[in-house]
Amino acid sequence: MKRRTAITAAGAGALAVAAAAATPALAEAVGDDQGRPKPERFVRGADVSGLPKNEDFGAVYRKANGRTGDALKILAASGVNTIRAKVWVDPADGYNTKERVVELGRRVERAGMDLMVDFHYSDTWADPGKQFKPAAWAELPFEELTAAVYDHTADVLGALRDAGVRPTIVQVGNETNGGLLWPDGRWDQLEQMGRLLAAGCDAVHDTAPGAKAMLHLAEGGNNGAFTWFFDNAIAKGVEFDAIGASYYPFWHGPISGLEANLNDLATRYGKPLYVVETAYPFTTADSDGHPNIVTDPEPVAGYPSSPENQVHWLERIAEAVRNVPDGLGRGVIWWEATWTGVEGAGWDPADPASGNGWENQALFDFDGKALPGLRALGKL
Repeated sequence: MKRRTAITAAGAGALAVAAAAATPALAEAVGDDQGRPKPERFVRGADVSGLPKNEDFGAVYRKANGRTGDALKILAASGVNTIRAKVWVDPADGYNTKERVVELGRRVERAGMDLMVDFHYSDTWADPGKQFKPAAWAELPFEELTAAVYDHTADVLGALRDAGVRPTIVQVGNETNGGLLWPDGRWDQLEQMGRLLAAGCDAVHDTAPGAKAMLHLAEGGNNGAFTWFFDNAIAKGVEFDAIGASYYPFWHGPISGLEANLNDLATRYGKPLYVVETAYPFTTADSDGHPNIVTDPEPVAGYPSSPENQVHWLERIAEAVRNVPDGLGRGVIWWEATWTGVEGAGWDPADPASGNGWENQALFDFDGKALPGLRALGKL
């Protein structure tokens, strides 16, 4: 397995200049021609992992004025500057694969946005309640499993690089509160969990040196979960560059908890912080006959499901991120902004009849028209 090697100061400077030329976001981070450092631009992001499948099954997207258009171009024109896309290993439906993320990455590049890659290390959804191994890795001894994490990560990032796409952030695992690749890398196998995470981060640094290797947890208001995880990651030598949090105000507690957690993480670890998943319903209605995940007409007390409250929660969460000490709050990403209800484009890669329980939290309404929340996201 390849590992990072030492780089001289002169070599590091040359790499930084080359990376800056590759993407606008990195150029901002390096500085101007007088050598003055410039802050990275605030990430105004949208996860659109379900977009290619939605499009293939006939989804139509419209600008706020009702005119149809390409979803990514609509996002870019609204001010979105980063697209997040997940990668599965060998999903049954053939979506969210290496080939698919490369295709999507090319489109993102052409639209003038940055790409963030989210590795799930599974054939299906990975989150705090499930971290299932890909079928092809199920019987691998631990050393080979660690190598598989490195090789898969490097393979996807190498394919993106060869296609001219350079991600700015790469997530090594998705919502890994309880570890990854269970049972080998579960929370009660800390040494092995650390080695798996380190393998992914090493692959990011080796293959996409201009990208930040991010570790990502759910429950953005749960400071104890975050400090336990990141203290252990550091103790096990995991070389990560950024921290990502999921925060859904109807599941993860009051906004004060998110604020306190982000502020503490900034002080403890000094790493850039992002809310990489959030959302809020614009309606309680359903468009595809599949029950919605969030059905409460008032998911947070005092904030009924509405387009206006989508905007409110987006802006409130962004405020919490922007107020993080030392400028370490770096962005907000809306989860599955384009996942409208389309027959055949459901949540389960193994079940073509599955539906979408999230379409009432997209940033496009049931007619595919951009909601006010999209405009607000682009102005954060």
